Amino acid sequence: MRVLGIASASAALALSAAGTALACNIADFSAEASCDGANGVITVTDTDASGQSAVVSVFLESNGADAKKIGEQTVKGSKAGVTISFSEDWKPNATYRVHVTAGKIVDKDITPNLTTPSKACTAEESPSPSASPSPSDSASAPASSDSPSPSASDSSSTAPAEASDNAPSPAAGTSNLAETGANSNTGLIAGIAAALVVVGGGAVFFGMRRRGAKSDS
Repeated sequence: MRVLGIASASAALALSAAGTALACNIADFSAEASCDGANGVITVTDTDASGQSAVVSVFLESNGADAKKIGEQTVKGSKAGVTISFSEDWKPNATYRVHVTAGKIVDKDITPNLTTPSKACTAEESPSPSASPSPSDSASAPASSDSPSPSASDSSSTAPAEASDNAPSPAAGTSNLAETGANSNTGLIAGIAAALVVVGGGAVFFGMRRRGAKSDS
């Protein structure tokens, strides 16, 4: 009976120790100030494996007293860790008090108080557009140098027309001869001239005959 009593007491102590180890503890909580781009963030991580529901409150401290309550959230931790975030435009080297309440198990502050980094959050700078040429600019440069401009193509197409306008015109005699040879009235004029010659010859012949007859009489 004595042996059984000792064994039972040992088992009870082991179970109590195991329960205490699994219970929520302020050591399961941690706080950190970080940046999300240009915005400040205070994050609290709960690694309580028992999953005890806890209320986390964050306060801005000034001269050892609460100056402002930043916010309050409820969290249920896990062995892997559960994180909650508070948006806060914190200043460099500012102090925040993080208080945790978990039923009747925990009612304490995370110690030491949270101190923010010495550098404030800033927006990430994007590279200037003028630093590197755009694809459209680099692609358009060879096109303008390789292909002739429209004015050049127009001037080259009108060059033969100007040469033909400056060419000398054919001589006047050549054009008159061409027009005379191509005139359809040439045969008519030649016929009239021949008829006039015949008429003239006949008139001379008859005139000489009449003169001879008068001389005989």
